[in-house]
Amino acid sequence: AGAIVNAANSGLTGCYVPFHACVDNAIHTAAGPWLREACEWIMAKRGCPEPVATVTTTPAFYLPCEYVFHTVGPTIRDGIPSDRDREALAGCYQACLARALELNLESVAFCAISTGIFGYPKRDAAVVSLDEIREFLTVHDHAPHTIVVAFSESDGGIYREALEEMSA
Repeated sequence: AGAIVNAANSGLTGCYVPFHACVDNAIHTAAGPWLREACEWIMAKRGCPEPVATVTTTPAFYLPCEYVFHTVGPTIRDGIPSDRDREALAGCYQACLARALELNLESVAFCAISTGIFGYPKRDAAVVSLDEIREFLTVHDHAPHTIVVAFSESDGGIYREALEEMSA
């Protein structure tokens, strides 16, 4: 892919739990220590946390792509996303797709933003993400090829079911 999307924390510093099986940790580990250094430099220069529903771009270092798009999704504490949470999650996808278009990338690969420790219900997140991706691809003639990467086989099933329902 031209870029992969990292479901980041607001510090962009990667997961704080060694060997934790989250996408943020996997990306930082595979990219090598330079990714963490680049994120730390960006955050020191910025002087404040990464806002929700924005995107920060870094080189991908050892990953097989050009860029990593770091985006912070909403945190759902009670398991029920509000309209504001849905808008924030949609904003993550919009920001990343717009950046991919801006950089003239041929492709971008998304993880399921906010569905891990941030608590967004996976089914709801799948619907929001697929709606936003479909809308973006409909509106932009030269949109990048968009890949949705599931963390597990059951997550893949959730996305397939949501996509089938949208197509019906």
